[in-house]
Amino acid sequence: MAYAESASALYNNHQQSSSSEVVDISSAATTTNNALYIPPSFDTIDNRRKMSLNLGGGNCQWQPPSYDVPETLDFHKTIIAGFPSGDKRMIFTQMEALTGWPAKDEWDFKFLGMSNHPFIKANYPHHEGTWGWDTAADQVVMMIRNIRKSMIEYHDILYDLGVVYHFDIDDIDSSHRGKFPPHTNPFHLPIENYVAAREAAANNLANLYSEAPPLEDWLGWRDLRVMDEIKWYGWFIDYWMEGGLMRDIYTHQITTPEHWEMLVKYTFKYTRDELDYDTVVGNQTVTPNYDPHCEGSKVTDGCEPVAVISAEKLRDYTEGPPETAKIANVLLNDDRTGQYVIAQEAWDCIWEELIEDGKGLKTVSDKPGYNSEEYNFGAEMLDEMIAELTRLIDKYSLPEWSSKATANRVVELLTEHHTLIQTELADVELGLRKLSDNDFLGPKERARRRKLQGKDDKSNTVSGIDNNVKRKTDDTEDKDYSKYFLEMDAKIWKARQKDMKHRALESAREERIKQRAARIVRKAIREARESTAVPKKMSEFKQPKRMSATKKMME
Repeated sequence: MAYAESASALYNNHQQSSSSEVVDISSAATTTNNALYIPPSFDTIDNRRKMSLNLGGGNCQWQPPSYDVPETLDFHKTIIAGFPSGDKRMIFTQMEALTGWPAKDEWDFKFLGMSNHPFIKANYPHHEGTWGWDTAADQVVMMIRNIRKSMIEYHDILYDLGVVYHFDIDDIDSSHRGKFPPHTNPFHLPIENYVAAREAAANNLANLYSEAPPLEDWLGWRDLRVMDEIKWYGWFIDYWMEGGLMRDIYTHQITTPEHWEMLVKYTFKYTRDELDYDTVVGNQTVTPNYDPHCEGSKVTDGCEPVAVISAEKLRDYTEGPPETAKIANVLLNDDRTGQYVIAQEAWDCIWEELIEDGKGLKTVSDKPGYNSEEYNFGAEMLDEMIAELTRLIDKYSLPEWSSKATANRVVELLTEHHTLIQTELADVELGLRKLSDNDFLGPKERARRRKLQGKDDKSNTVSGIDNNVKRKTDDTEDKDYSKYFLEMDAKIWKARQKDMKHRALESAREERIKQRAARIVRKAIREARESTAVPKKMSEFKQPKRMSATKKMME
């Protein structure tokens, strides 16, 4: 039954196919003339879906997961929770390869409805996420990424494909068209085009002021957003580590359900001042409250993570395979999903297939020209990151956390990140990293530069930027544009939700196409198997009737 070559060719011709024609054949498979022989008793659809392709002896072959998930199967389902960046995808891709079953995004659950997918990708409770999976989950795995890199990747995602992508191209002023093609990351465009895109999007809003804010104000708003996201980063870790305990994002104090709802559900409705803890909560006595999603058995094993996975280590050529082993062991926590995990001897090979050979879904590492070191942060922002990491390290080093392996892992990872950012801060302070006005400077540093610029540059132009873009000086009146930008971000967020729904529907359409392709592959494999089947015994063939010699003579 030597059909592996024809099956391989079919997979190459159907790279978008999601068929999971896989089977653990380490003990039963043999090769004949370089073609794989799979005993018929092993070669059933049910068996082939149980595990990824294990060739034995530590060898394997990555296959795409089966996107057609039967509702009759009983899985122990895993949430992959992480601050918005590109690395949750790396983790669920590992899970897919280890089991042959697919992951699904939180927004897809919300827009497309419930399904039996065993792995759930989640940004919740960050404002980029939503609890879309109802009570389907059983356990949580938390992904931790270096805070500095998270800010960059999140910023790229926040404005990914440009504001243009989230607004009708026909609404963009004709003078700006062609400068920023759709599906282009504006962070890689000249800053004047980026700002033009931002202003063009602002034209779609009910303007709160008579004129669009100048470039300096927009860069300042961007800095403030990132400063806030540094707080969200630490708050996100606390939320999951404490099993959904409600805390204020900015002070990290235990807060009321009313205040927490303002923070989480209405992020773009209130200004930072309006969300201030002392303003909303004041000196009232606050008892611990938990997110209702985490109460009872809505997540079977609770919202506290059973494991913490490092995105950086997963990429590392020394520490990567052990990180894959951590992911596999999490899936073995329950036989309902554990039964599908490929044999341990193939785990290192799965890592090699995905990380070294780049198979599977594209991740942030595949981004052309991606280099997070090209982005610079001012000392003020690096100080803020260090302060947040220090707070988290100190908290999860306390005796009440020391017995938890997850807390120890958080401390281990954040301590490494803390050291790297301290080194970068030293480079900035020594002038080894040169900062431009377009970098992430922080509000204080930007204000200082504005003041110096007002004294030294009477032409009011920005060096290296379109000379027609004006900059404020000490003589210009400072305006509060916070409501303006808040309104703009709210409009963009609504457009992004609409875009997410569109993507979810498009994803469902692509999944149906993949399922059809999978059926084609399975049919072709069956035909290939039948064409190479062992011939029947001669006695089994139906023999044509022979005329008797007497009858022949009579004729």
